[in-house]
Amino acid sequence: MTRSIADDISAIGRISAVPAMLQVICETTGLRFAAVARVTGNSWTACAVFDQLGFGLKVGGELDLTSTLCHEIHASHQPIVIDHVSEDTRYCDHHTPRIYGFQSYISVPVFRKDGSFFGTICALDPLPAPLSEPKVPAMLISFAKLLAMQLEAEEGFERTEAALLDARQTAELREQFIAVLGHDLRNPLFGITSGAEYLLRRPLDATVAKIVDGMLSSGRRALRLVDDVLDFARGRLGHGIPLDIRDCHNLEDALQQVVSELRSAHPGRTILSTIGPVDGIRCDGDRIAQLLSNLVANALAHGAADGTVEVAARQRDGAFVLSVTNQGRPIPADVIPRLFQPYWRPASDTPQDGLGLGLYITGEIARSHGGRMEVASSPDGTTFTFTLPPGPTLS
Repeated sequence: MTRSIADDISAIGRISAVPAMLQVICETTGLRFAAVARVTGNSWTACAVFDQLGFGLKVGGELDLTSTLCHEIHASHQPIVIDHVSEDTRYCDHHTPRIYGFQSYISVPVFRKDGSFFGTICALDPLPAPLSEPKVPAMLISFAKLLAMQLEAEEGFERTEAALLDARQTAELREQFIAVLGHDLRNPLFGITSGAEYLLRRPLDATVAKIVDGMLSSGRRALRLVDDVLDFARGRLGHGIPLDIRDCHNLEDALQQVVSELRSAHPGRTILSTIGPVDGIRCDGDRIAQLLSNLVANALAHGAADGTVEVAARQRDGAFVLSVTNQGRPIPADVIPRLFQPYWRPASDTPQDGLGLGLYITGEIARSHGGRMEVASSPDGTTFTFTLPPGPTLS
């Protein structure tokens, strides 16, 4: 990321230790002006200033780079220390002391963590000062290293903050995507299925009735697929599958209704149920019914064609326990951890309906409720169990 001078001034301004650092430099050396400067190949800009001289330079103020000694430091990457300009053979005739009227001066380079040159910490005074004593340059060099670390941390914080802002904006776009998808796909499909249902209530010849019935079945299947995609989008891209938590006094009836509908849809299969009493369970009843529907559909799809599917729901020690069992080949142990991943399917030569989201959505419904899904599989059968513990329900 390319940073501007203004970005660097802002970053230095947010480092709370900088003012104290400059004050310590002045109190220790006796110098009355100190600054942190951002120095580039063609500019000198003050990022922080401690001024007891009335020098007049403010944060953001600029100096002609060639008029400063920081120009030489930018080129050499070496500190400059001057105790007394008039007695210094190298700088006694230099233009910079004449321009700014100082006799004592010290400046050390500041490097970023990646080794690039940031600028300098510098201090000066119109009076001479013993700055070449080893402890003085050592102190400023230590402060320069500390400043570099603080600057790196501050810039890292800025990057994190920007990433969080981008994540929030992305989340908002995802929510908009989910809403648009729900509106633009579900509503037309609902219109198609409603129209097909209306036509089937009117006198039709056998051929037309068969076509309309096929349209209704296809529309309903498309609606289920869209609902699965919406739930997937909410679970993976949004804030989880939404729940309407309440005390469900009719949960038993809702579960029995699911079993009845699946028996009607699969007249050649045997589905046994032992449900209840389950009264006053605090949950989203519609989502629990969806969870059961997905589990039974999975059992019918992957269990033995001539086997029985068993549904059981009960309360045990205050917890709600819902299980679905089918006969058939056991699920390999290494496959079980992948069952609730989206779009995952076991290898099969038989074409399968749906998108492979059923068990993923089941797991998300369980997780959103604060419950858990467990799978046990052996030659005697495979059982999927949802357990909702007693107490406050998570949403």
